[in-house]
Amino acid sequence: MANTTYWQATRAPRYSLLFVAPLLVLYELLAFLLTHDAIEGVRNGADVLLKSLFFYLGGRYGVAVFGVLLLGTGAYLVWRDLRASGPLRRQFFAWMTLESVVYAAVFGSVVSLLTTLLLRGPSLLALQSGGTASLGLPTQLMVSLGAGIYEELLFRVILVGLLAKAGFVLFGWGPRAAGTIAAVVGALIFSAFHYIGPLGDHLELGSFLFRTIAGLLLSALYLIRGFGIAAWTHALYDVMLALSGVG
Repeated sequence: MANTTYWQATRAPRYSLLFVAPLLVLYELLAFLLTHDAIEGVRNGADVLLKSLFFYLGGRYGVAVFGVLLLGTGAYLVWRDLRASGPLRRQFFAWMTLESVVYAAVFGSVVSLLTTLLLRGPSLLALQSGGTASLGLPTQLMVSLGAGIYEELLFRVILVGLLAKAGFVLFGWGPRAAGTIAAVVGALIFSAFHYIGPLGDHLELGSFLFRTIAGLLLSALYLIRGFGIAAWTHALYDVMLALSGVG
């Protein structure tokens, strides 16, 4: 019964969003210390993309509006969930941390194995954007933390969510078909995103397929375990790559 409660509860906003809050704070603090700017300078690409939309609409005030919307929406969802579900169980956050570390530790090997089976070629171990490998370690760590927050927000929460909704409303697909197609399309876009811009990697079939499979697994993790676990798994995996010097 305790296990069932844990698996169900930790997908909810009161756990998922509170769990991811330190990751957001750590990324934004490190980004400020390294770049002193919310738009210019090196930041995670998904972060820049999301904030740029608001910057073009309202300049610096637009970026501030983005921050207010992000924090305000998260705070409201947590507040509403707490009112409906009661107090938190603090030990759940420790278990969520352990769960994310385990997923991150095996993530690259699983994706590499699946990629190798599909290509029937040499093993592709962990991949990271080639452009970030030329950056200093603090900047690599900052970008890695941002991947957990903003890439999961953009490609899983927003993109896959909107694609699934469009398939359900516009084409009349069932929830399972809409979700599956949205996850596949979202994974392809997620993979292509890593080859765009000055820090983008050189496009190759192996790395593109690797990242597409990674996107599919992260989508599955998001749907099964929630945003918090998916965000921390993604961030910790990228941090492990940065620390190991892979890129």
